[in-house]
Amino acid sequence: MSIVRNLLIILVTIFLLFNTYVYGSLLTYRAVAPHRTMFMLLRMHQLATTHPNTQLNYQWVAYNRISPNLKKALIASEDARFAEHDGFDWNGIRTAIKKNQHQGRIKAGGSTISQQLAKNLFLSESRHYWRKAEEAVITSLLEATTNKDRIFALYLNVIEWGYGVFGAEAASKTIYGRTAMQLSAQQAAKLAVRVPRPLYYIDHPHDQEIHRKANVILRRMGSAQLPDNDR
Repeated sequence: MSIVRNLLIILVTIFLLFNTYVYGSLLTYRAVAPHRTMFMLLRMHQLATTHPNTQLNYQWVAYNRISPNLKKALIASEDARFAEHDGFDWNGIRTAIKKNQHQGRIKAGGSTISQQLAKNLFLSESRHYWRKAEEAVITSLLEATTNKDRIFALYLNVIEWGYGVFGAEAASKTIYGRTAMQLSAQQAAKLAVRVPRPLYYIDHPHDQEIHRKANVILRRMGSAQLPDNDR
């Protein structure tokens, strides 16, 4: 029993220390851009083996230097209720649980923008249940410490869009040769399509799914609800 008790004490201590670090980092990120995220570090380590010439392309830009087209496209494609929920879309989570139970593994995530940001900042892309549980803890801390505008600014600046390409500015320049502020509605919709599978779409740039899904996103962008301070 003492071994089990000691193990539990160690695990609880690790959990508390990690989440203390997360909390402190989130307070910092309210005003300071992340130098690197955990997901960036893990991805670049992976690419060092599979694509050794890949360089990190991460360029932070202010929230007001990102086109409203891209903001609306990502709300429309990733999290239509972002401006309203507390970090969790419970309807989406219930749907994802049903899909996962049917398939016998974690396939669908039902992740909101806040949950995706929590993963990108501090976690790996693993789909284990313990990782999803920690993601939920971080998401709650994120929503408690950070306003929606800042959450969205962080998200837009750190998510992956290609091999070593992170953030809206780097993605816009790499894929379209223009800044994130200059994106048209069509370009923004196509960038939004890439978010769930960024490396796949870099390898398959002519996949017809890009055009089909972009058209769906374009139709939804008109009703996309941005955070209060950005309407």
